[in-house]
Amino acid sequence: MDLEAIRALYDRQMRVGARPDGPGSRVERDGSVVRLTGPAHAWNAVLWSGLEESDADAVIASQVRHFTTSGRTFEWKVYGHDRPADLPERLLAAGFTAEDQETLMVAEAAALPTAVALPEGVELVEVTDAAGVRMVTEVHDRAFGGDSSRIGRQLLDQLAVTPDSVAAVVALAGDEPVSAARLELYPGTDFAGLWGGGTVESWRGRGLYRALVAFRTRIAVERGHRFVQVDAADTSRPILQRLGFAALTTTTPYVYVPEGASAGESAQPA
Repeated sequence: MDLEAIRALYDRQMRVGARPDGPGSRVERDGSVVRLTGPAHAWNAVLWSGLEESDADAVIASQVRHFTTSGRTFEWKVYGHDRPADLPERLLAAGFTAEDQETLMVAEAAALPTAVALPEGVELVEVTDAAGVRMVTEVHDRAFGGDSSRIGRQLLDQLAVTPDSVAAVVALAGDEPVSAARLELYPGTDFAGLWGGGTVESWRGRGLYRALVAFRTRIAVERGHRFVQVDAADTSRPILQRLGFAALTTTTPYVYVPEGASAGESAQPA
């Protein structure tokens, strides 16, 4: 793969050309910034920026004013190739807090394995309704900790309003949900995104993560997407590399919390 060309395509289609991610959200171009503005409880973010050293601090201050005037916590999602090179330091100086860095990984969907191998007694069930969404959030809460209700709300909205934009799956061991994941589909682009792959601790190391990648990849191929991408944590990166994914760049959320606001809803749904 020509990773430099794919990275440029990703920036053009998924960042500069981003689309709203739920009801009440809108994508706005503000000079050298593309941002997602939505309800206070939703994910608000700067998705792309093309800053110069001469104007970076002023643009950062402008975006802080835009979001905080209405009390919104927001995220500036910084990619490893963004400029200026000291953008992270400028954001920290402006009052942002850095969260964990992940690796943006990509693979050609048609080159990935799509055969699903499951442990004995486990089956995959596609999520189509509120009951399925509850199982997804249950797995997320157990696998990652915290409160996954926001992910559940977004998934329910997508299934009801834009069902072609998402596919979700739960692995059941008998009646117990033990692993779950979703596929974000971006019609008109070359990319589909793998999100939320999580397995409860007692079922890890049995191939469920790989099975869910294969299941979602097959859907991406069927829907005509050339690439699948994932923001990979350190724990999943080695598995993805063995499957054929390559590192495209890094991504780090920088979060700004206005005085008196909560950071709880700031992060992009995992």
